[in-house]
Amino acid sequence: MADTASADERITTQSFTTRLMKRPELGAIGGVVLVTLFFLVTASPAMFTFAGIMNFLTPAAQLGILGIAAAMLMIGGEFDLSIGSMVAFAGMIFGVLVVNMGLPLIFAIPLTMGFAAVVGAVNGAIVLRTGLPSFIVTLAFLFILRGASLVGLKLFTNGSTQLRGVREAVAGDWLTPVFSGDAFGPLFRWMADQGWIASLNSGAPSVPGIPVEILWFLAIAAAATFVLLRMPAGNWIFATGGDRNAASNSGVPVRRVKISLFMLTACAAALVAIITVIDTGSTDARRGFMKEFEAIIAAVIGGCLLTGGYGSAIGAFFGAIIFGMVTIGLTYTGFDQDWFQVFLGAMLLLAVVFNNAIRKRVTGER
Repeated sequence: MADTASADERITTQSFTTRLMKRPELGAIGGVVLVTLFFLVTASPAMFTFAGIMNFLTPAAQLGILGIAAAMLMIGGEFDLSIGSMVAFAGMIFGVLVVNMGLPLIFAIPLTMGFAAVVGAVNGAIVLRTGLPSFIVTLAFLFILRGASLVGLKLFTNGSTQLRGVREAVAGDWLTPVFSGDAFGPLFRWMADQGWIASLNSGAPSVPGIPVEILWFLAIAAAATFVLLRMPAGNWIFATGGDRNAASNSGVPVRRVKISLFMLTACAAALVAIITVIDTGSTDARRGFMKEFEAIIAAVIGGCLLTGGYGSAIGAFFGAIIFGMVTIGLTYTGFDQDWFQVFLGAMLLLAVVFNNAIRKRVTGER
């Protein structure tokens, strides 16, 4: 009996290397290291100054908010191809609420999130009720929401596909700094006075603060990781994506989990819309174009399997950073920026191959 127990694989101690290889974010972390080394060799040193780091983290943060939500949905076994169109649609709703209706942010933001959540719930309900692949359902909503944004903007602007005046409408609102601008401005001015960071000729710090979208990015990554690894809801998400029938038979509320995840991706898109609309002072029908694919690619680079049941929020976090580094990093080199498209396809292919190999290693498949 003792020999049998000692041989039981459930109590076998695994080596550190084995445990490390099972981590879904391993490939993304390795990708960040390789991309960093590449730009250390080929890019201007300015890329890795404090100002340069903030420069590439800003687009990474906006994509990362979408990518983390997409990763959680993929772990749950579904896709949402309407995320990018939701950015445009939610931006239109938000713009109309603050410009045309004159609502303060304390009302406009919850209403925008509510609209997005309803669309996300409808997406999820259609997928569950009809049994159609979420790829098809959300592909339909990609066109529906993009078209609704075009029609709606023309309706509310008397024929234009761009709504301006947002910045002026929210200028004095106490919630504006939470969704726009730079945080910790006084600290950065003090650091510039001490000579810790560079100053402009005017004496102002070269980096006025940390863009608020980066703080949202970090907070969402931490919250999503906590949910996935430390809460029962995280187990439900993994179980739902791994085997829906087994999860349902074990008492997991599969329907509620999936609809909640669709609502999460829609609300993440609405958050990005609010941040970008306030920052730019306007919204247009092409906002968020192609972001649905970039978010899913960030999630796949981060370790999510297309079959569901495997992945991590931290992996999507690093996947988005890779995007930001390459998007902005190419401007610090002598390379043609159109190489980004080549990199995008190569990273996706490598990530799928790597993740598939890891899955086979973990499950013992041949």
